Amino acid sequence: MTSILVPEVPAQGFSFENCQRNAFLAQKGFPAPTATKTGTTIVGIIYADGVILGADTRATENTVVSDKNCQKIHYLANNMYCCGAGTAADTEMTTQTVASQLELQRLHTGRTVPVETAATLLKRMLFRYQGYIGAALVLGGVDRTGPHIFCIYPHGSVDKLPYATMGSGSLAAMAVFESGWKPNMNEEEGKKLVRDAIAAGIFNDLGSGSNVDLCVIRNTGPAQYLRTYEEANVKGKKQGSYRYALGTTAVLKQRVIPLEVTSVNITASPQPMEVEPSYSRR
Repeated sequence: MTSILVPEVPAQGFSFENCQRNAFLAQKGFPAPTATKTGTTIVGIIYADGVILGADTRATENTVVSDKNCQKIHYLANNMYCCGAGTAADTEMTTQTVASQLELQRLHTGRTVPVETAATLLKRMLFRYQGYIGAALVLGGVDRTGPHIFCIYPHGSVDKLPYATMGSGSLAAMAVFESGWKPNMNEEEGKKLVRDAIAAGIFNDLGSGSNVDLCVIRNTGPAQYLRTYEEANVKGKKQGSYRYALGTTAVLKQRVIPLEVTSVNITASPQPMEVEPSYSRR
């Protein structure tokens, strides 16, 4: 009888080995990992003719501003873009991975990919890692069913809203939306509202700053990415000059000690030649 070797199938489902590891480390006195605070303001609204996304451009490392002009609105497809808050590397790689999957699906079907498909791919990827990928996303796009805004959290939950904010400046931005948003806004009204929301995050949140970026996705025509739509924090000019004329500071005391070279001794050595001058004061 011939035996057939069957390849071992890896176990399916979630692995909870890290839970045992974390409990063991806690018994040894090691602190448990804590959540990382995001420093960003990202928003999105639905207006009469499509979707408008907005973001600030400050990237921080704890209390250090690491990049003043960071790009936080990521391309997914011609009809949809995605704003990212959280860990910069995680948001970049998450959106790039899903963008490649959307392009393959577009080439396979020959049709424009629905925004709901992108939201499903993003939430499934983030839910798989249970929040360990630090990517909080505002997805906006337009398809044959109309404009859509999705708010996708790092652990995989999703909200579908007419306007959304995320990041550490989200409360200030949401205050602007709740007071100013209305259905069927025109494009100029939508741009101003999104600009005001991002500016509220920039001026009221230490983790947000620098410039305002917008992305307008219309029902007809390609998306318009307005990189540096407005420079919110313009660098100020010096009011005075810090150059002072020679002699401005008074010299209180001066002492001059002149030195004169009287002799120079040269010694032969296998090492590089050394010159030993001797000085005398007068």
